[in-house]
Amino acid sequence: MVGNVPVGGDAPVTVQTMTNTPTSDAKATIDQIRRCEAAGVDIIRVSCPDVESTAALRTIVRASTVPIVADIHFHYKRALEAAEAGAACLRINPGNIGSAERVREVVNAAKANGCAIRIGVNGGSLERDLLEKYGEPCPEALVESALDHIKLLQDHDFHEFKVAVKASDFFLAVAAYQQLAEAVDCPLHLGITEAGGLIGGTVKSSIGIGTLLWYGIGDTIRVSLSAEPEEEVRVGFEILKALGIRNRGVRVVSCPSCARQGFDVIRTVQTLEERLQHIRTPMSLSVLGCVVNGPGEARETDIGITGGGAGKHMVYLSGVTDHHVADDGMVDHIVRLVEAKAAEIEAAAHAEAA
Repeated sequence: MVGNVPVGGDAPVTVQTMTNTPTSDAKATIDQIRRCEAAGVDIIRVSCPDVESTAALRTIVRASTVPIVADIHFHYKRALEAAEAGAACLRINPGNIGSAERVREVVNAAKANGCAIRIGVNGGSLERDLLEKYGEPCPEALVESALDHIKLLQDHDFHEFKVAVKASDFFLAVAAYQQLAEAVDCPLHLGITEAGGLIGGTVKSSIGIGTLLWYGIGDTIRVSLSAEPEEEVRVGFEILKALGIRNRGVRVVSCPSCARQGFDVIRTVQTLEERLQHIRTPMSLSVLGCVVNGPGEARETDIGITGGGAGKHMVYLSGVTDHHVADDGMVDHIVRLVEAKAAEIEAAAHAEAA
């Protein structure tokens, strides 16, 4: 459990991100957390490099509606302070904490405060002895580091942990996770670290994380992008949605557009994706520019629109042709239809539950 969020077993795969504001600036950090909460994040990590950060953490934890993971490197006292401040989880490399006594203190603080621990192994910060042994970061080195860290916690009778073996190299990360999944039975945190910017990092992360999830490996994910944290959340949910693992919000089926299009598909989809971000109910929307594939796709979605001639376009509801809509006000019309359909689905779900 990370706070009130289960990780591992039959629990849903969760989506995480990390703030990039100075944690000591509680207001800026909380504002960023709010944007991530609006995007649907399940767990948020904040860095705690100094005492000013852990001092602000208590305020941040109280303000957040999702569990907070405190990211700790090197100084074990920051972990003790973060646990006492209410962090739901401590992200550490036990081998970087120092002596066995310091590891024991961190474990005792985690136990006393109900914290989980995330063991974070990274190809860019492997222990020197493992680099000397293997000559370079490799799957075997990452897995050996993870197993050593796991043993440190288990030797102190601590078992509420999850593990990550991240690397910026896609092949290295995937191979390491595959080997680790065969060696241990504990929740795994997936990620391709330092993946890059919004487009390149999204592609790289989608291939790496998606491959592992397709293999049945992974319990929680973080997409590491040089972009705002809320973008990481959106990409994370899109990965889960594409794999059919966790459906949240509107799944848009749209064409790349061509000379046959009856309206500006690209700009329409961009606007719809922006305006429908608040919808969390799983549903589907097809937006196609002409009648070649439009009717076929619309039959398979909750709501569909297909471009027609003379600025009049066909709207489909539950796969059936329903009415026409003109260019003027088309986007507003689709947004209203989606919102109404979402409300209908939610009402039916509540009625069934009752």
